[in-house]
Amino acid sequence: MFGRLGAPEIILILVVIILLFGAKKLPDMARSLGKSARILKSEAKAMKEEGSASAQAPGSNEQPPAQRTIQAAPGDVTSSRPVNEPTDTTQR
Repeated sequence: MFGRLGAPEIILILVVIILLFGAKKLPDMARSLGKSARILKSEAKAMKEEGSASAQAPGSNEQPPAQRTIQAAPGDVTSSRPVNEPTDTTQR
């Protein structure tokens, strides 16, 4: 019943989306979706690098982490902001 989607079905879906959201809002929605995807990708990469760095040096002297800057998009300086990493305040 719900097999493969052909060209007529895809065209019908696109027409319904355009009617629901309006042609003026679609580029803005696509742009914000792209920004969100870039942010998610950069944060996932940073977390992976941070995890591998901590796994390589488990017994090294701990220094306070340097301040990082998170960017929403490459070259987009209006939305970049400095971020202080949370510090571990528990006593060992």
